[in-house]
Amino acid sequence: MSSERQPDVHPAVARFAAVAETAKKRTRHRPAPAKVIQLPFWPEPKRGAPNAVLRAALFAAVQGKGRIALDRELLAAQNGITIRYTGWQLTQSDLDVWEQALHLARTQALGTRCRFTERGFLKALGRQPGGQNVDWLRSAFARLGASWVEISDGRQTYFGPLLERGAREEETGQYVLEINPELAAFFGPTRWTQIDWEQRQLLRNKPLALWLHGFYASHAAPHALTVEYLHKLSGSRNKQLRFFKRHLTQALTDLQQVGAVRSFEIRDNLVHVQTMPSRSQQRHLAARRPPTRRRR
Repeated sequence: MSSERQPDVHPAVARFAAVAETAKKRTRHRPAPAKVIQLPFWPEPKRGAPNAVLRAALFAAVQGKGRIALDRELLAAQNGITIRYTGWQLTQSDLDVWEQALHLARTQALGTRCRFTERGFLKALGRQPGGQNVDWLRSAFARLGASWVEISDGRQTYFGPLLERGAREEETGQYVLEINPELAAFFGPTRWTQIDWEQRQLLRNKPLALWLHGFYASHAAPHALTVEYLHKLSGSRNKQLRFFKRHLTQALTDLQQVGAVRSFEIRDNLVHVQTMPSRSQQRHLAARRPPTRRRR
């Protein structure tokens, strides 16, 4: 059986075909680009924090001078949240520092270096640069970096430090910090809250008021809770419940004065608080309402 002779292929065309085939194979086996993980972008007057953190005793309502060392301690947390902690106990002032670090990191992919100056960071916290405030900030960075947390909200568990690592240029005061990208899972829809930063600054040096500020901000329509429950959840070391109740009343009064809650009442050992839900929380509440039936 005879076959027709194939026409000769020009060498340049053959080389081009070979190069194209090689490029096609390389493209086929090229790994997919890494997914960029980034926090939601909240506005400048706000600070973002996971609900799992705000609804637990991770950042306790205690003074810094009373902090203790913990070894994989199971912390008090709202139902559905589990937190174990190893390291020096964290307080509400440490939460200020962590929230500000997250605030700066929200503009770029997590795991990349977030740059800022020590002076600028302190000013954002409402503290004067220099002196004792510098030592306080560096101590807070050390606690957040040396801590080991295990946080679970029933859908995701994160274990590791709250600050991954960092560096400081001594001559300029320039910092670089890194946040673990795995923490982004706790910033999914309905899993985090925007905190009013100005209100929080007005509550400085009031640990219980600061803790309540974050706790109630994370609830669109909070249920009535017992005094004992809030005592446990806040991490307060006030051993006398009647004294804690007195402090609780004052702290809620402080929240009302700065505009964080609309009203509150402590009746029959139950704490009733009416909050001012944000727009996103209002949408969430509206979505939960059962549809109205039309009358026939």
